[in-house]
Amino acid sequence: MSEDLAAEHRDAAALAEAAGRLLVQLRQAPPTVRDIGAAGDHMSHQFLVEELNRRYPGDKVRSEEGLEHVSGDGRLWIVDPLDGTREFRQLTRSDWAVHVALAVGGVAVVGAVALPALGLVLGTVDPPVLRALDEAEPPRIVVSRTRPPDVAYQVTEEIGGVMIPMGSAGAKIAAVISGAAEVYVHAGGQYEWDSCAPVAVATASGLHASRLDGQPLRYGDPDAWLPDLVVCRREYADSVLAVTTRSSRPYW
Repeated sequence: MSEDLAAEHRDAAALAEAAGRLLVQLRQAPPTVRDIGAAGDHMSHQFLVEELNRRYPGDKVRSEEGLEHVSGDGRLWIVDPLDGTREFRQLTRSDWAVHVALAVGGVAVVGAVALPALGLVLGTVDPPVLRALDEAEPPRIVVSRTRPPDVAYQVTEEIGGVMIPMGSAGAKIAAVISGAAEVYVHAGGQYEWDSCAPVAVATASGLHASRLDGQPLRYGDPDAWLPDLVVCRREYADSVLAVTTRSSRPYW
């Protein structure tokens, strides 16, 4: 954790956790609204943006819920108030998250991913220590529950892995960070708020994170579209990138 951003690291984790608690309360006693997912998105967005504006009045905030147009190459907070709205609506599912991140100069340097249904917060304030890799077991590749991209099948075959379907992007990257998986490959289209916070935590923990062609992930662009990425154990990075960079065609 960088000392000059110590407050930001702490606040990202605290705010992600607090927003997660609000979402759990909403889920446990849903109000008489037509769509609990939309209600959760709005509530978490309002809380996070108000708190970030209060604590860091000089910083910009980009959020999926209403502030997606905000951009900048300086200090930019990037939040996903409810990552995995579909899973949040299904009251038995735990694979949804809250993302709070700070990009500085286009780099995700501060981040927190709350997994409220699991009572877990992963953050750059105290980056998780990676588990020892069990090379006797096949690598696990987390993929979308509904639309795994072709490149994920190619990677799985090439490295002799097994696919694990999972919900939100935050939950998938958290699985790699926590040691429940080794690789996450995505090519179906995402936005900056889908990956900024989990990528900050992943890189702080020593994982590899990049675009599918190996280029760095950059945040704060006027167009928030960031359609592909790979997050994986460094032991698998060369093998995975050899597959994802093989084709010249885009995956999205």
